[in-house]
Amino acid sequence: MAAPTASPSSTADDGSTIVPAAGAVGEDRVMATAQQILKSLNTNKEVREDMLLIFSNFDNRLSKITDLIRSSSEIEDRYDAAEKVILRYESNSRAPYLPWEESPEEASEYFSSLDEILLLCDDPTFQSNKDLVDRSDTAIQIAMSLLEDEFRHILVRNTVPLDADRLYGSIRRVSLSFASTEGEIDEDFDSFGEESSGHCFHERGISLGDDLCLDLINPDAVIESKEIAERMIRAGYERECCQAYTSVRREALEECLVILGVEKLSIEDVQKIEWKDLDEKMKKWVQAVKIVVRVLLPGEKALSEQVFGGHDSLKDACFSETTRWCILHLLNFGEAVSIGTRSPEKLFRILDMYDALNDAMPSLLAMIGNEFESAEAKGVLAGLGAAARGTFAEFEKAVQGETSRKPMQGGEIHPLTRYVMNYLKLLVVYSETLNSLLEFSEDEPKDVSVDGNQEESMSPVARHLFLLISSLEKNLGEKSKQYEDGAMQYIFLMNNIQYIVQKVKDSELKNLLGDNWVRKRRGLVRQRATGYLRASWSKALSCLKDDGIGGGSSSNAGRMALKDRFKNFNACFEEIYRIQTAWKVPDDQLREELRISISEMVIPAYRSFVGRFGSQLESGKNSGKYIKYMPEDLENYLSDLFEGSPGVLHHMRRKSS
Repeated sequence: MAAPTASPSSTADDGSTIVPAAGAVGEDRVMATAQQILKSLNTNKEVREDMLLIFSNFDNRLSKITDLIRSSSEIEDRYDAAEKVILRYESNSRAPYLPWEESPEEASEYFSSLDEILLLCDDPTFQSNKDLVDRSDTAIQIAMSLLEDEFRHILVRNTVPLDADRLYGSIRRVSLSFASTEGEIDEDFDSFGEESSGHCFHERGISLGDDLCLDLINPDAVIESKEIAERMIRAGYERECCQAYTSVRREALEECLVILGVEKLSIEDVQKIEWKDLDEKMKKWVQAVKIVVRVLLPGEKALSEQVFGGHDSLKDACFSETTRWCILHLLNFGEAVSIGTRSPEKLFRILDMYDALNDAMPSLLAMIGNEFESAEAKGVLAGLGAAARGTFAEFEKAVQGETSRKPMQGGEIHPLTRYVMNYLKLLVVYSETLNSLLEFSEDEPKDVSVDGNQEESMSPVARHLFLLISSLEKNLGEKSKQYEDGAMQYIFLMNNIQYIVQKVKDSELKNLLGDNWVRKRRGLVRQRATGYLRASWSKALSCLKDDGIGGGSSSNAGRMALKDRFKNFNACFEEIYRIQTAWKVPDDQLREELRISISEMVIPAYRSFVGRFGSQLESGKNSGKYIKYMPEDLENYLSDLFEGSPGVLHHMRRKSS
């Protein structure tokens, strides 16, 4: 059998063979020859080994060819064995998933075989065999297709659904009570914040504990996912691996938002939602922002680090792609609210949204690391802040411009007063936020004078509240003029100012407005009480004066004058009783103080008048017609005033003695 003429040597002019000198060049040529021979040997393994034996007998340097070819043969054997395992799943009739649970050994064998092929692909000897390279490309494609499906399957199958009940059981809820109001300030005010039937709760949202942590997928699946990811990356299938991962995790996050009650809505959709429904959606948004930023995003970041650890750029890309939609979904709703119509009832929810996003912003920006999303988040936060300022300004204008003309029956507390003071009582909880938003506002009031003294140290919120309550007081002064009865004007003002003072005393408003403000308003209540006494009882008390009676009261003219005085007093008292029992003074203390003031003014004067002149009538006929009441009777009747229930005096005429 002739040896093939494949030699690195050259031929001289005399026909003799020139053998290269020993060294690197000679060795390389020998190896190159070996490579050429290997490519030309398309015979089976046994024939090639026989030929290698013949070559080695010609020149001991050809023994290296023998070693190389034998190595190639071993590589091919290893590849054949590995490929057999890979191809076993190509035509498998069952679902193309590795039997992790049923047969861990089989799954391990598959990974070992794939590892073997990937390892062989890096071998120069393997790379020199075009047939093996082509076959390995096909085998790897098959393996990657299966692993991609397997990757998705593991992530989907092991995703842990968000347990909202457990989550809400781990959080602290901060609630503030007030009754709902659905309209702007108008003549049909709803009670806002009264401790009465129909009240509801304004839930500021949830406060998450520092130790709240949730598994997004089952821990065992993390190991399996990483096994697959490592091999797909090693095989050059990073893009397919990232796409599979992000598509599954993105859907999982979408499902979490659904569980949290955050719907996918366009800006136009949000603008059309009725306030009652929008209020609920805003509340859920606040909860969702806290949970997403404090729980879900850190969980996703940790998961991407576990699966793609060691591949920083891929890890970051997968996290970014996974969470982008979720983040933009939340931001879109926030933007829609910020550009929506502004009405007073929205302010608290807008402030809740601002606080939630502002608190979450440092963590959010640190995690997303994307300029576009960072700018979006900052823009939405700024928009919510502007919406809060604008809504507060609208509320201030509404209080100043409220012009309802329907007087309150019985001089009761006006709905505007209830609305505004309960609104402010709740608003003061947001003082820190409002101070930061109002501090550099163009509409920030300057040079506010409180009780005649300049208060340079007042916070922005305090300045706004002082002016707002001043506007309310001015508005109430105008509304008091709707009553024709001057006494009722004073009752109306007393009721409303007392209500304002009580709301300030019972809340953080007192700390903002100060004790001096409270003292001045109490003084205003006393002034109105004095005005009431003068307007209501002056006429009755004028009947108890001595003028026109003198010492001639025993004459017929004097007796007639006395009778007129008693008749006129009785008529005045009965008229006051009939009217003012229908008036209402809701504050127990103010009502009692008014009765005492009336009693101290009227009873001594009546007792003195009866004591001095009553005997002159009692000796005559029908004295009970004139002296109808004893001082004690009047005192008892005064206790019926201001109960809001009209009364009529039914008295028994006193018999003449």
